[in-house]
Amino acid sequence: MKNKFKLLFVALTISLFLSVGFSQQVQAANQSRTQIKTYLIDYTNQSYPGPTQNYYYDNGAADMTGFTKIKSGQALFLPDSQGRSGTAVAILTYSEFVASKGARQGNPLKPPYYPKNVKTSISFSLTGKTEKGYIWNKSHSIADSLLGKLSYSSKYNFTSGTRSQNVGANDRGGMRFPEEIAENYWKSHPNTNITISYMTTPIYNGNEKIPRGSIVDEKSSDDTINTEIVVINSAEDLLINYNTGSFTHTKNSSSKSGQTEPSTSIVSQVPLSPASSSRLVYVANKGKSDTYWYNENDMPASTNKTNVITIIESQAISVGKHASKAE
Repeated sequence: MKNKFKLLFVALTISLFLSVGFSQQVQAANQSRTQIKTYLIDYTNQSYPGPTQNYYYDNGAADMTGFTKIKSGQALFLPDSQGRSGTAVAILTYSEFVASKGARQGNPLKPPYYPKNVKTSISFSLTGKTEKGYIWNKSHSIADSLLGKLSYSSKYNFTSGTRSQNVGANDRGGMRFPEEIAENYWKSHPNTNITISYMTTPIYNGNEKIPRGSIVDEKSSDDTINTEIVVINSAEDLLINYNTGSFTHTKNSSSKSGQTEPSTSIVSQVPLSPASSSRLVYVANKGKSDTYWYNENDMPASTNKTNVITIIESQAISVGKHASKAE
């Protein structure tokens, strides 16, 4: 009998140890701000689009430390100690989202130290396509689609962002990715009183004038959204001077098979394919369907595409949805 109790005690101890260890591992998956900055410097120094190849990556749960206390529907945009655009915060509401629909609610403002803008081409390893146009965007820290007219009230809500930082390789990456998370929540929760605390923090390297990227934290008051997205301010094939905004073309051109990865030990620690937690999936019936799809074109022909929304896969799973077995 005593031996049975000893075995039971040992089993429970091992179970508890593994449980605690696993919990610590999960929590450790979040990079610290210092680690994020190190990754961003490494990525941008090597013109790398990040582990998703779409100019962003998921860094786990939101870190709302330092979020300024403001009221629902308000926003605050402040400079940092060097006069550059600093952290932008807002408590977003459904009514602001509705009011911002349709045409732009204002004209983008020049952020501090906005560089001379020239046209160039950017080749994307994710899509295999090459796009031509101006390299720099007056990139919203908190988007027009989320905040409407208020998003144009301060130049400190804008940073100098590459075209790829703004919308990624496929118009759904970069800063567009975290924006769509909030937009899709509103689409699937019409007329809700739930709010979303949204904070964007540009990350600079020393005294440079242009950020190497931004950290976007968003958390809904019902905890449905609780995520931190790191956005990378780079462009494949372009070596950028983050003081002047000038650039030179590198010899490491992208191809459909993928861009050469940075060779530093830092990058080897990061997964080189999109994690399921950060993958966008498609849900029919304004998000009410229990099934999600990886490719919108694979959805049944009877699907009303105007009612299809996108959502992060981990969030779909967390509310009980499952991947389609027909795909």
